[in-house]
Amino acid sequence: MTDKALPSRNWVGTETDGAFDDGFHLDLERYWIEARGLRFWIAGIVLAGILLGLVVALLSTELFRASARLEVSQITANVTAIDPLENESRISELQYLNTQYELLESRFMAERVSKTGNLLRSEEFIEAFALQGEEELTERDIEKVLLDNISIDPLTQSSLVDVSFSSPSPTLSANIANLWAEEFIAANYEKRFGANIEARDFLNSQIGELRERLAASEKELVDYANENEILVLETRAGEDGGDAATQTLIASDLSALNAALADAVTDRIAAEAALASGDIPARDPRSSLKVDLAKAEAELASLRSNFGPAYPPLLEKEAEVASLKASLATEARAALRAASARERELQVKLEQAKTSFLGQQNLGIQYGILKREVETNRQLYDGLLQRFKELGASGAGQNNIKLIDNAAVPLIPYAPSLIQNLLVGLVAGLVIAGALVYLRVTLSQTVKDPQDVTRRLGLPVLGIIPRTNAADIKEEVLSRSSELSEAYKSARTNLTFLTPEGAPRALMFTSSVPSEGKSISSLSLATSFAQLGKRTLLIDADLRNSRMQKLLDLDLCKKGGLAALLTSNAASLGEQIVKIDEFGIDYLPHGYTPPNPVELLAGPAFRQLLEEARSKYDQVLIDSAPMLNLADAVELSRLADGVVYVVEAERIKLRVIEGAINRLSSTGAQVYGVIVTKLKADAAGYGYGYGYGYGYGYGYGYGEDSGRPS
Repeated sequence: MTDKALPSRNWVGTETDGAFDDGFHLDLERYWIEARGLRFWIAGIVLAGILLGLVVALLSTELFRASARLEVSQITANVTAIDPLENESRISELQYLNTQYELLESRFMAERVSKTGNLLRSEEFIEAFALQGEEELTERDIEKVLLDNISIDPLTQSSLVDVSFSSPSPTLSANIANLWAEEFIAANYEKRFGANIEARDFLNSQIGELRERLAASEKELVDYANENEILVLETRAGEDGGDAATQTLIASDLSALNAALADAVTDRIAAEAALASGDIPARDPRSSLKVDLAKAEAELASLRSNFGPAYPPLLEKEAEVASLKASLATEARAALRAASARERELQVKLEQAKTSFLGQQNLGIQYGILKREVETNRQLYDGLLQRFKELGASGAGQNNIKLIDNAAVPLIPYAPSLIQNLLVGLVAGLVIAGALVYLRVTLSQTVKDPQDVTRRLGLPVLGIIPRTNAADIKEEVLSRSSELSEAYKSARTNLTFLTPEGAPRALMFTSSVPSEGKSISSLSLATSFAQLGKRTLLIDADLRNSRMQKLLDLDLCKKGGLAALLTSNAASLGEQIVKIDEFGIDYLPHGYTPPNPVELLAGPAFRQLLEEARSKYDQVLIDSAPMLNLADAVELSRLADGVVYVVEAERIKLRVIEGAINRLSSTGAQVYGVIVTKLKADAAGYGYGYGYGYGYGYGYGYGEDSGRPS
């Protein structure tokens, strides 16, 4: 603190010159002061944390971690042009990857791995995790162990993910990590193509049934055809793709006979026409005879024109013509007879074929029914077989999750790490130590730092009085070069700057409880004012339990003092004044202890006494009773020009001090500030910073409450 004017305050909690802030305030200096005070505790906590980390590292079971790497891709390639039974979901890649990561460490995967690896009966697994003592070990217990030791670590900005498993056994860690990755790949494949697989199984069973049904229907059709001598020569497909008509042997014969009969009728008619007209078709074999006849007739006509009827060559040619005509007539009649006979024979055959065909028509109805059943069964069988093949091709789609790296057997354990454990222990110790410091600062309700007065009470610090170990406080006060005297000189200087006219003429000193240094402060300041050449009066107004006389080493019990003046048992102020030359002050003792001190102090007598003292002295200091739950100091504060509140460091809770100051301020009293007494040097944090650099511990040397001056 420097010797300069300090702002005054009228109400606790208001702000003057920015000295007090109701908002959050992080006072690093306060935490540093507290940490210095707890430095041995902090060192012990940090050391304990480090030792604990060392012990944990030495006693912990070695753990081995093996990792398998997977690639998870949302987009998959379809090697076939066949649509899958299940449509691909359209979700974002991030959402899809997060879903896969959650599935990787789900109980579903733990259950699958447990069953596939038969871990419930695996001695290696049970021994590695010390499950021998578990009664009625269940699958759920195995799954819990798996989930506790599996870890999924996605690689940033990639579709790769590491599946890691840790256990005390390196081989077991690698096996479980690989099994976990393989089962996840298999589960994903089943999920993607499971519908196809189920459909193929169903179709396979249906195809087997249809195959048997088709074979039975075909056998029945063949047996029926054999029994009824139905020979199918040709089957013609209809417009709908089915067998519309069949060509049997009888139908084929009937058709052939009918065609042959038509040809025979044509031949007979042609033969009859040829016989009647003698006109032979050119294609007829007899046409050569007709040519010969025409040639012979031409030659005969030539001979007749040149020779007579008896000409021998003429006669021979006539005989030749007659012979050729006879041959042609014979051949014509033979051809007619042959054509008529063939027609009659074909007519008989046709009638027989008709009879057989009509008989077979009735049998064809049942044959057609059996035939259609065979065709229906074949169509169903072919359709199911085709779909079965399509599903087989669709099921060949690539899995979108691939195994990139198998988990290798780890060679060295990853835990426990000595360095990591030591760092954790160190950090934990520092955190606990920091929490201890924070709690001490937060929960501390006393004045440990003079700045607490300004921050919490909103009052200026008028003086910082060090704790001293001097055996004789009186000598410390009288010695102008003592640390205690120097501290009160600084406080006196601050008092002189409270008003433009200097220190208030009548100042009252009070505290929350006895033994806070109120009496020594009023005495020391009175002495300091006297050393400036001011006429100073010190009034002992603690009519209940004053310790001023003991501090001054005086025995004035028989003198009337203040009590006598207030009860009009003394004539004048001058008669009750005691001059203390060694301090250079006038002293008004409290006198005897009255039964009603509050009434005496609140009466007009004290006001008149104080007015008289103001007229005779330059400085009047009043040592009043502590606040406690008493009204003495409250009554006096209304009459004094101002109040100086004395607070012992690290003793009284701030809320108690605040309540007491509020009581004073509520009556209209002017509380100028606070004098902090018995402050330790390490608590001040600035080595008793008056510019002298003392750096000593301070206190009054009366460490006990009993018998020490107030």
